[in-house]
Amino acid sequence: MSDARLRRVQKEIKDCAKDKTSNISIDMIDESPFHLIGAFPGPPDTPYEGGYYEIDIVIPDAYPFQPVKMKFITKVYHPNVSSASGAICLDILKDAWSPVLTLKSTLISLQSLLCEPVPNDPQDAEVAKHYLADRNSFNATAKHWAQAYAQAPAHKKKNEPGKVATDAELAGLSEENVVGFTDMGFSRDQVISILKKLNYRGNNVNPQSYNAVLEELLK
Repeated sequence: MSDARLRRVQKEIKDCAKDKTSNISIDMIDESPFHLIGAFPGPPDTPYEGGYYEIDIVIPDAYPFQPVKMKFITKVYHPNVSSASGAICLDILKDAWSPVLTLKSTLISLQSLLCEPVPNDPQDAEVAKHYLADRNSFNATAKHWAQAYAQAPAHKKKNEPGKVATDAELAGLSEENVVGFTDMGFSRDQVISILKKLNYRGNNVNPQSYNAVLEELLK
C-alpha cells in the first residue's frame, strides 16, 4: 500500500469536503480510503435535473498514474452508461486519464457527460439508438428514470396526484404501440423486450419495422 497514494486520496477527500460550491461529495465505504462513494446532483436543464446520482469509486494500486474505476450506483438512462451495470464509457476513465485529474474533477466530468451524451460511442447501444431516433421520447424516459431511481421530483400541476411511470415509459416506448401487440395475445414483457431491441420508436415505427416486430414475436 503506497503511502503517497494514501496521502493523495486523503487530501482529495478533504479538499472536496471543504468545497461547498461544486455540490460534489466523496465519502469512504467502511472507513476504506480506497473504496469510495461519490455523488452529485443532476445538471439543470437536462432530464436528470433534480436527481441525485451516486458513483462507486475504486482507487487502483497505481493511482494516480492509473485511472480510477467508477460506475454509477444510481440507475441512469443515458447512452454512455450501462442501464444494467452502471458501467461508464468516458475517455478519461480509460486511455485519456492523466495524473493531474482528481476524483472531484472526474466526478464533474461525469456530471457534464449527463449534459452532453456521446451516442456514437455508447456504453448502452439500445439507449443510444433511442437517443438518435427520438430525442423527445428519450428525454421523457430519462426523466422517468430520474424520478424512479434518482429521487427527482415529479413535476405536476397543483392538486394533481403524481403519475407513476409505466413499464413502457421506463423503456422509452409508446403505450399505444405496446398495447397494439399485447392485444394480439403476446405477453407484455415479451413485447416490451422486443420493441426495445428493435428500437420501435419515433420514425422507426413504420410498416417494415412492424412486420419485423411480428416476426420476432412469433419466433
